[in-house]
Amino acid sequence: MQATIEEEAVSGAAGTKTFPSSDSRKYNYFEPKGRKATHYEDVTVDVQPDPERYLAQNWIISFANGDPTYSKDWTCIKSANWHLFRAIDQEWERNHYQRQSTIVGMIENVIQNGRRSGAPSRFDKQWVGILQDHLGAYKHFEYGIGVALMNAQRRGYTQMINNALLTNSSYKLRMAQDITLYLGEIGLDIPGFDPSAGKKHWLEDEIWQDTRRAIETVMGTNDHLEQYFAINVCLEPLVGELFRNGYIAQLAAAQNDFMTPSVVSAGEADYDRNLANTAELFITLVNDPTYGAENKAILQDWLKTYGGLALSAAHNLEPLWSLPAVKIAQFAGALQAQLERIDTITNAIGLTPLARH
Repeated sequence: MQATIEEEAVSGAAGTKTFPSSDSRKYNYFEPKGRKATHYEDVTVDVQPDPERYLAQNWIISFANGDPTYSKDWTCIKSANWHLFRAIDQEWERNHYQRQSTIVGMIENVIQNGRRSGAPSRFDKQWVGILQDHLGAYKHFEYGIGVALMNAQRRGYTQMINNALLTNSSYKLRMAQDITLYLGEIGLDIPGFDPSAGKKHWLEDEIWQDTRRAIETVMGTNDHLEQYFAINVCLEPLVGELFRNGYIAQLAAAQNDFMTPSVVSAGEADYDRNLANTAELFITLVNDPTYGAENKAILQDWLKTYGGLALSAAHNLEPLWSLPAVKIAQFAGALQAQLERIDTITNAIGLTPLARH
């Protein structure tokens, strides 16, 4: 049967249509963010199909319960154009692997050079116990975020969102691995060091239970944007940065430890990139011409819920600051810096600041 004009217009069956610029060697099927498409856009935009964009036959496979391959209903956030978002770091597979490889090489050099010079044996003995028990516990925070985001990335509606979630997950899983391998390495030079002690503290030490509760709450939701928001807007500044930068980086040198800050510093650079992507996405969604106000109200509720969990977790970490033999930093100052940090983030997105109680 000869195709109708309407069917032909929808499908563009082979040989029936001449598309604009069909003889061009450059792709122009999407609107680039800048004057011309970047390499990131060429390999990312519209890689994941969409029935509303060039997939006239709708999804060709679905789940057993009838759910489509990808669904906008997998988050309560709405958008008039899910394809508008572009990751600030413009990471895709190749440059992500290159950066991860560079970081791993840097950390390996720090560990090898430190061990070669006998640095772990000069760590303050009290600090050794802190690394064993509490840095060992903290790695589970990193791992939990990585697992949550690994689940979240499958539910992203576009490849641009998926990539941002997946690279974020990859960074966190690598950080958890970095810490695990680091503690195992220095443990070879420190008699009696137990690299498995961190798990016991994560599961049982009261200091970490609010952090654990926050992570498990995030892992328990299936809304991928709720997880992304909770992690990078709430948990990272009030727990991750507080511990990595406000505790380890500030106190380690006074305990004769110049290795650990170098290892965890990669997490700070990772977070800066992930935060930039997160803020860009949620700024776009809050300013959506159709659903912006509705989205903003949802984000404000998420901030109250997960910001509250993160703030409680932060307060529960306070005893850590009293443990080192040489105390050159105070919890109050570290927490205040992170509260200002989260205020900067929420202000950029357009949200009311997190309540302090």
